[in-house]
Amino acid sequence: MAVVLALDVGGTKIAAGLVDADGALRHATARPTRGDQDAEVVWAVVAGLIDEVLARADGPVDAVGIGSAGPVDVDAGTVSPINIPGWRGFALRERVAAAVPGVPVRLGGDGVCMALGEHRYGAGRGTRAMLGMVVSTGVGGGLVFDGEPLHGRTGNAGHVGHVVVDPDGQRCKCGGRGCVETIASGPAMVRWALANGWAPAGANADAKLLAEAAEAGDPVALQAFRRGTDALAVMIASVAAVCDLERVVIGGGVAKSGELLFAPLRSALAERARIDFLTGLRVEPAALGGEAGLVGAAVLATLG
Repeated sequence: MAVVLALDVGGTKIAAGLVDADGALRHATARPTRGDQDAEVVWAVVAGLIDEVLARADGPVDAVGIGSAGPVDVDAGTVSPINIPGWRGFALRERVAAAVPGVPVRLGGDGVCMALGEHRYGAGRGTRAMLGMVVSTGVGGGLVFDGEPLHGRTGNAGHVGHVVVDPDGQRCKCGGRGCVETIASGPAMVRWALANGWAPAGANADAKLLAEAAEAGDPVALQAFRRGTDALAVMIASVAAVCDLERVVIGGGVAKSGELLFAPLRSALAERARIDFLTGLRVEPAALGGEAGLVGAAVLATLG
C-alpha cells in the first residue's frame, strides 16, 4: 500500500505524518515553529520530525508532500513564510529531498494542501470549484477546481488572507494595508476587543477566551466576531464572484467556535453575494480538523 510522508509547515507549528492510499493519517507528530530562530534551527525541527516519522514507517515511503506557509515559489522549490523570518527563499524542497532520497517531493502552499485534503476526503467532496480556508493566527486559503489545485504563477494563488477589505485599514505583516487578516484572524479580533473595552479576568487573552466571552454574551466580544465575519464575507463574496465558487470550507482555530463564526458569516455573505450565479454558494466547517493540511499534502504528492 502506497504511503506518503506529509509535512505541514505553519506559523505556529510544524507537523509531519504518514498518510496511506485511503487518506488515513497513520501517524502524526508536531512541534512548535521556532520562527524567531535562524534558518538552520528551524530546519533542524523539520529534519527531526522527518526522522521521527520515518522511524514509524513499515518500509520506504513512496513520495513526500509538503504544504508550507507562504509565500512559496513552487517552481524554485523555495519558501519565505511571513512568520518564519529566517526562511527567505529557503530551499525547502531540496533539503527535504536530500533527507528522503530516491522519492519524488512535491511542494505547495499550506492553504492549497488544506483545500485538497477537504476536497478529496472532507467537506468539499464532489465540488467543482471550492475555496478552502484556515482562520487562525492568520487567514490562509487555497483553490481547487475539478479536483486540481490552482497554484497560479508562483504557487500562491488562493492567498485570500491578503485580499484588501479596508483600503485605509491597519498595516498588515505582508506590508500592505487593510488585508482581511488584520481584522478576521484570531489575534486581530482579540486586539480589537482589548482596545475597545474587553477585560478578561485572570487569564491570557486569546481567541478561545474571546469566543467563550462572546458565547456568554459579552457585547465587545460579540462585536469583535461580527467585525471579523463581516470582513470574511466581503472577501469571500469577492473571491467567489471572480472564481465562480460552489463551496467555501473553513477550518482553523477560530472556526472551532462553530456557529459563533458561521451564523453571522452566512448572514453577512447572504447580503454580499447576491449575484445570480452565487445563489448556491455554501459555507461549511472543515471536516478533517487539524489533519487537513497533512492529508492534503499527501494528495498533492500523488497528483499527476
